[in-house]
Amino acid sequence: MKNSQLLLVFLGLVFCAVGCKSQSEDKAVLKTAFSDKFYIGTALGRNQIAGNDTAALRVVKENFSSVVAENCMKSENIQPQEGKFDFSMADKFVDFGEQNNMFIIGHTLIWHSQAPRWFFVDSLGNTVSRDVLIERMKNHIYTVVGRYKGRVNGWDVVNEAIVEDGSYRNSPFYRIIGEDFIDLAFQFAHEADPDAELYYNDYGMDNKGRRDGVVKLIKRLQSKNIRIDGIGMQTHVGLDFPSIDEYEKSLSAYADQGVKVMITEMDVTVLPMPDPRVGAEVSASFEYKEKLNPYKDGLPDSVNVIWENRCLDFFNLFLKYQDNISRVTLWGVNDAQSWKNNWPIFGRTDYALLFDRNYNPKPVVDKLIRLAEEN
Repeated sequence: MKNSQLLLVFLGLVFCAVGCKSQSEDKAVLKTAFSDKFYIGTALGRNQIAGNDTAALRVVKENFSSVVAENCMKSENIQPQEGKFDFSMADKFVDFGEQNNMFIIGHTLIWHSQAPRWFFVDSLGNTVSRDVLIERMKNHIYTVVGRYKGRVNGWDVVNEAIVEDGSYRNSPFYRIIGEDFIDLAFQFAHEADPDAELYYNDYGMDNKGRRDGVVKLIKRLQSKNIRIDGIGMQTHVGLDFPSIDEYEKSLSAYADQGVKVMITEMDVTVLPMPDPRVGAEVSASFEYKEKLNPYKDGLPDSVNVIWENRCLDFFNLFLKYQDNISRVTLWGVNDAQSWKNNWPIFGRTDYALLFDRNYNPKPVVDKLIRLAEEN
């Protein structure tokens, strides 16, 4: 072979290598495909925040543009004893988000569940007064939000305070303070960081009663000039609940109030629910039965098709409202991490997220990317 031919072959190999590398680097992933639509986020658990689950962190860095703390910022973890705060995991979570240029969400400031018992009682175990609980709530919010002022982009200020009929949940916050505990929580959060976005977050947001109650809440806060930037629709859904039509009615109703809408805790379970009325009540628990864990040896193709179509239906709706939706967050990185494996029945095998147990993207991920590119 002549020197000139060898040169051409060499240059061809070089160009091919460069071209192949560029093609690989330029391959669309979730966060780039949706970059001009809304943030694509995920929840980080303790092992990921601590840096132990390196495979999950690789997936997060490559695919997601927003992160939320799954548990480490809940009050029972961040202030287990009055005045004794543990920011070790929360600091690592915020550091990770900053290092990877992500939109960081703090979850959650005021929630009746996963709250330490001391919050509501005195040293003798008696229920505290309204003034004492307000002061404890204020101190908690000021300390947590103040620590991350200018670093955490948005906060789930109040979580799950409205029930299915639109009335207020009979939580300790409501019983001791009254409905204005929500007003005060938003006020304190705004005072602690005037630039942070503030959200109300709840499950079963397709329910008409809760929808009406949340709209009423938004209007009340707005009438008092109390800052509320967005509504979080948790979106823990199944293959046949809720209906897309009812879900859209709620999405539209919240958007009509002039606030952002966020899909905050999305997962799509393939498993049967022992009681459809349970919603996403974290305290719910049912006895294990084999018939309620039908896919422990793998998900049949026929069921996977239904699951994929369900994901695509929801994302089609999200893209329809992309001018109103600021973020879509999956509640976990991969199937093994999903809380749905153990709730409301411990020990089941679910397939609720976009990445499988080996951290590989499911085929639906490419379909979602194409859907975003087409819209």
